[in-house]
Amino acid sequence: MYIQNQDDIGVDMTHLLEKAFSEVAKLPAQEQDIIAEQVLEELASENQWQQQLGGSQDLLKSLADEALSEHKVGKTKDLDLKQ
Repeated sequence: MYIQNQDDIGVDMTHLLEKAFSEVAKLPAQEQDIIAEQVLEELASENQWQQQLGGSQDLLKSLADEALSEHKVGKTKDLDLKQ
């Protein structure tokens, strides 16, 4: 099962995550701490991206709709990749 938000904490880990933690547990304490820091940094980074992008869906849809409207009335031009 995948934890999607803080309300799901306490849900069992996936077998793959359990296996990864089991392997990490065999390492010396210093290496465990390094890996733990990396995992926590990655989770914090992912959380930050989710917070930043979570509220932007309406804006992105609006911008996409605007671009499509402009394209339909001929206000856009083809991209020349050779330039």
